[in-house]
Amino acid sequence: MVKIIMHGCNGAMGQVITKLAAEDKDAEITAGIDRVDNRENPYPVFTSCDACDVEADVIVDFSVAQAVDGVLAYALKRKMPLVLCTTGLSEKQLEDVKTASAQIPILRSANMSLGVNTVFKLAAAAAKILGEVGYDIEIVEKHHNKKMDAPSGTALAIADAINEAMDDRYTYKLDRSAERARREANEIGIQAVRGGTIVGEHEVLFCGPDEVIEIKHTAYSKAIFGKGAIQAAQFLKGKKPGMYQMSDVIG
Repeated sequence: MVKIIMHGCNGAMGQVITKLAAEDKDAEITAGIDRVDNRENPYPVFTSCDACDVEADVIVDFSVAQAVDGVLAYALKRKMPLVLCTTGLSEKQLEDVKTASAQIPILRSANMSLGVNTVFKLAAAAAKILGEVGYDIEIVEKHHNKKMDAPSGTALAIADAINEAMDDRYTYKLDRSAERARREANEIGIQAVRGGTIVGEHEVLFCGPDEVIEIKHTAYSKAIFGKGAIQAAQFLKGKKPGMYQMSDVIG
């Protein structure tokens, strides 16, 4: 049994995880933290990290980038493992997370889905074959109209997985409207679409002479991310300080 403090408990993902944890005999949310306490939850909710003194094994964060500094400081203060699911972090925040991992175990992932983490591996493997023979690589991601960051953390993570496999030869092109120029061979184009209630779609296009190979993942429910977050919390309980990824959970 893993006992969880849910940071961002009243957000959309916080509520999904709340319902999933209630159905999981190996997980329990003992407290929630959210700046607005406007929902009925089966656990106490605190409007600030400092106010929460409930015992738990792991903190799961699904909030916004502006709130990550506070939960990171709280996790360090309590020496508690942290599952960090929030995307759109600044370079400084990412460096702070890395520094904190010397003292506490942190699992950070741009996407908690098993399927998406498989896409990371597939895209990297395809790039080793197709990138070497000059295929252009483009990533298109689609999300609901309430998503704050663009491109998505998952799209950037796919690009990073490809780039790592190809010895960092690519630069990322997020906007082609600013200049009138041909596409460079060492670019990965990343385009964002925002609209309606799209849960999440990611397409990786390998475009070559007379053919296009596509790797695509479509999320039909936020539950896939919630299940992954709970699995990550169960995995992280009792781990030594360090940085962990969903690939560690899957492995």
